[in-house]
Amino acid sequence: MTDSTIIYTHTDEAPALATYSFLPVVQAYASQAGVAVETRDISLAGRIIALFPEYLTEDQRIPDALAELGELAKTPAANIIKLPNISASIPQLKAAIAELQGQGYALPDYPDDPKTDEEREIRARYDKVKGSAVNPVLREGNSDRRAPASVKNYAKSHPHRMGAWSAESRTDVATMGQNDFRSTEKSVVIAEDGALRIELVGDDGTTTVLRESVPVQKGEVVDASVMRVAALREFLTAQVARAKAEGVLFSVHLKATMMKVSDPIVFGHVVRAFFPKTFAQYGDKLAAAGLTPNDGLGGIWKGLDALPEGAEIKASFDAELAEGPELAMVDSDKGITNLHVPSDVIIDASMPAMIRTSGHMWGPDGQEHDALAVIPDSSYAGVYQAVIEDCKANGAFDPSTMGTVPNVGLMAQKAEEYGSHDKTFEIATTGTVRLVDRHGTALIEQTVSAGDIFRACQTKDARSRTG
Repeated sequence: MTDSTIIYTHTDEAPALATYSFLPVVQAYASQAGVAVETRDISLAGRIIALFPEYLTEDQRIPDALAELGELAKTPAANIIKLPNISASIPQLKAAIAELQGQGYALPDYPDDPKTDEEREIRARYDKVKGSAVNPVLREGNSDRRAPASVKNYAKSHPHRMGAWSAESRTDVATMGQNDFRSTEKSVVIAEDGALRIELVGDDGTTTVLRESVPVQKGEVVDASVMRVAALREFLTAQVARAKAEGVLFSVHLKATMMKVSDPIVFGHVVRAFFPKTFAQYGDKLAAAGLTPNDGLGGIWKGLDALPEGAEIKASFDAELAEGPELAMVDSDKGITNLHVPSDVIIDASMPAMIRTSGHMWGPDGQEHDALAVIPDSSYAGVYQAVIEDCKANGAFDPSTMGTVPNVGLMAQKAEEYGSHDKTFEIATTGTVRLVDRHGTALIEQTVSAGDIFRACQTKDARSRTG
């Protein structure tokens, strides 16, 4: 590879179709200028295969292209065309593993509950490819997605469809506002280069080290926040009842792939809140069978066929579906609900789609209906509530006249500004989580209870200044 080489990334699903048609055109044009266009496989399947060479035959092994591009992105020679890629949820990851195994790749299964060092090591490898695995590696520089004027003008001349809004719309946003990640956040500016230890000091006097060493730099911002699960459960139970009372669809909106540790856990609590009787009666049996609400209804229902009480449990789910509010649907024709797969309800895709469609989501009857958009963490909720209120008062936005917001991203450097996965923990016991510097000083403390979700993240000083 030379300085005049462009790397074109091979990714998943629809972008792969574009690659087969568009890549030869790019290569033909670039070759006239003496520029080589090479490909690198950073698809979900490619990333999985690259992580387990010792399990595979020689001809099945492929290099770790994402790691290569991560190093390249730090150099002036970097010229990478990154197409959209899957941010895999656990169900998607497991499906990809099974498909590869069916093609003759002797990959290990994903261990849901690792008990041995080998299983923990396998889980750690797989966790590197689930969720937002690609962008944090490649975003070492500013992300600039400003559309050219010609593209903007075309969009204004050919605006996409916007559904009409009514002042009588019952669509609304529900959020916690208290005891969530936004409201509990504490932050500190680091005074000197060094490292922090994250530890849980239990009320019983035990100390558990959650993360031995988090390297930090002088001037960077470190924060820590907690989603308090008791409050989350109370909030979710209230929203299920509210949606039923108001006669609107119940829908939840999260970032279960970007926040790949915290938000799947939150999603699991939503599933439990919608089916409280089923989980009260059969929760232990489901857990023993490895069927977790964190993976969604789709994974649970598929696994019921193998259980002696499977039909009985499915009947319980169906009864609670009938008793509760109507669920928003991802695909009403196929019976895929808003609670089927956590990666189907990514907030920054699902909420704009709702707003463009008169504030409606699809119901089980295949028709559009008003909905209660449940967004537990108030970090995200305010902007959507403001837009919905504006649409109720003034009608739908007009794409032919409205302005645009350029997507110019902060130099993310591991994307920790919007969620640090390796510093996110589901807390095992009541106590206090402390971030302790090398002098033994606790820079941040958060009181926690069993089941709470703690997370910390870092923002480098240079990234804050250039953002």
